[in-house]
Amino acid sequence: MSARTERERVELANTTFYEAMESGDFDILSGLWLDGDGDGDGVSCVHPGWPVLSGRGEVLRSYALIMANTEYIQFFLTDVVVSVAADTAVVTCTENILSGGPAEEAGELGPLVGQLVVATNVFRRTSDGWKLWSHHGSPVLTETDEEADDETPA
Repeated sequence: MSARTERERVELANTTFYEAMESGDFDILSGLWLDGDGDGDGVSCVHPGWPVLSGRGEVLRSYALIMANTEYIQFFLTDVVVSVAADTAVVTCTENILSGGPAEEAGELGPLVGQLVVATNVFRRTSDGWKLWSHHGSPVLTETDEEADDETPA
């Protein structure tokens, strides 16, 4: 298999991860994570503002919690870079997130909130394809040079 084909497969696994979050499909999301034997399996996750979560069970519980408490979420991925070396792949990207809280009234979505997060997703190649080994998301708290230039008076 060519390196390009592997990069495409990793990018598809990465996209599927975010699509599962958007649709609230916990079964698909669970299937994307590396199988492990507990806390020592090396699976880890850092959600923005959270401590490190270790072990498949703890990581998947966090996603179940997020899905149960998020009425709406959509990811627009930018700056996606995929690197593959042997059986490990790293994806870096910017998550442009639009989310909505619980409905304020029956049938109405709560206020929408935008957030910018930079993420690193580490995948391992298995006999079942590329599986998530680690996810780390950090909020972007500073302005880019472009944004700062836009606010400078002429």
